[in-house]
Order: sequence, then structure tokens, then C-alpha cells
Amino acid sequence: MEILLAVKIIIMGVVEGLTEFLPISSTGHLILAGSLLNFTGEKVKVFEIVIQAGAMLAVCWEYRERIAHVARNFYRDNAARRFVINLIVAFLPAVVLGLLFGKIIKAHLFKPVPVAMAFIVGAIIILIVERRQRLQPEGPRVDSVDDMTVLDAFKVGCAQCFALIPGTSRSGASIIGAMIFGLSRKAATEFSFFLAIPTLFGATIYSLYKERNLLSLDDLPMFGLGALAAFVSAFLCVRWLLRYISTHDFTLFAWYRIVFGVIVLSTAWSGWLVWAE
Repeated sequence: MEILLAVKIIIMGVVEGLTEFLPISSTGHLILAGSLLNFTGEKVKVFEIVIQAGAMLAVCWEYRERIAHVARNFYRDNAARRFVINLIVAFLPAVVLGLLFGKIIKAHLFKPVPVAMAFIVGAIIILIVERRQRLQPEGPRVDSVDDMTVLDAFKVGCAQCFALIPGTSRSGASIIGAMIFGLSRKAATEFSFFLAIPTLFGATIYSLYKERNLLSLDDLPMFGLGALAAFVSAFLCVRWLLRYISTHDFTLFAWYRIVFGVIVLSTAWSGWLVWAE
């Protein structure tokens, strides 16, 4: 493997890991990073699918005790069964809409300028929701993931569907949506982490099956290096975010999205930087 290619692979893996669970859109960052690095093409799409799995495994490792507890007690513990049912219910809306509109979205919106516009729109929504949270005298209705109802899970799953638009952010849509529907910031963030497991796992399996003709044993080193970089960076990011939200809101991420989106749009429209499709 060439050194330059390895550097690009590591950068893409780190970008995926750092952005997958923050409300700033991993897909959007991968599109923009790939464009800047000239790391594009059909094979790269498969690579991005694989490194998503690496980020997902970081969440599995962080919450391994909780996952093991649910697996052991599923048949005898109502709370464990309700937790799994909530994840399934929240997972299904994105599956249905993804199958119906996935091709159309990829054909028209997986480009730097639409991604940058989604960055800005998503940021405005985050600022509005956080201001609403500060002005509300009463606290959140749901303080823990274990207190969620099936209806709560379905609402969060519907909110996650907005992440089908690249640049919106899967974690951002699910977290902010959950907060709108009455979950505490901590409960919303943790449920978003758990929801990432079936969502990213399902997307990975489905996408790899669709793109199986592009798979080759020669690509295993590239996929392995990228997945490892995504795993390590995602693991560190998840731990940091859980500490961060205990004393902060998501306003910082909103302003980051706005600045990043404006930079992309201004450079694209001025012609100062040519973004690859």
C-alpha cells in the first residue's frame, strides 16, 4: 500500500469516527473530505460503508456490559425486552424511507453544495431547539433510556429519517428529535448511540450486498486500516461526548456547522476551490 494512500485512508477513518456520533454529519464530512483528498469513486463508497461499521463497533465496545445484560435477560426481564423493542421500532422508519427514496437522494444530494446547505439548516434547527430547552421551566419528561415508551422510540425513529439527507447528521437528527419529544439531553444522546447499532449494521450489510461486485480481497488492508482508525477515533469521541453533555449543550456544534457550511458554499460559488462531485 502506498504511503499517500494509507494517509488518506487513515484521515477518512478518523473523520468517520469523530463525526459519526456528533451532531455534525459523518456522511457530509466524508463527502467533503473525500472531495478535498481526491479520494472518490465507486470503490470509495464501499470503503465508507466498511469504516461506518468500525465506528459502530466502538459503541458496542463502550456499552458492552449493557448489551450483554440485555442479551442475557431478554426472555425474563421486561425492561430488557422493552429496550430491544424500542430499538426495533426506532430503526424501522429509516429502513422503509431509505429503501423507497435512497437512490433518488444519492443521485441528487450526495454533493458538496447540498451537503453544506444541509449543514446550515441543521444548525439553525439545533439553535432553535436549544433555545427552547433553556426557556422551558419544566424539566425533560424522560430522564433515562429505560423510561422510554414505544411511542417515544417511534418518534425518535421518524426524526432519524431526516438523516437520509446528507449533511443533516444521523446522530443530530435523532438526538435533537428526541429532545423535542421530551427526552433529556443524556437520554437522547445515549439512545442515539444505541440506535446507531442496528442502523449502521443494517446499512452496512445491505450496502455491501448491493456493491458486492466491487469487493476484492486485495482491498482488505485498505478496509482494515480505515475501520481501525474509525474504531479508535469513535471510541474516544463517544467517551468525550458523554462527559461534554453533562455540562454543555449542542450550541457549539451548531455554530461549527454554520461556519463549515458557509466556507464550503463561499469557496464553491466563488470558484476559489473546485469541489469534486
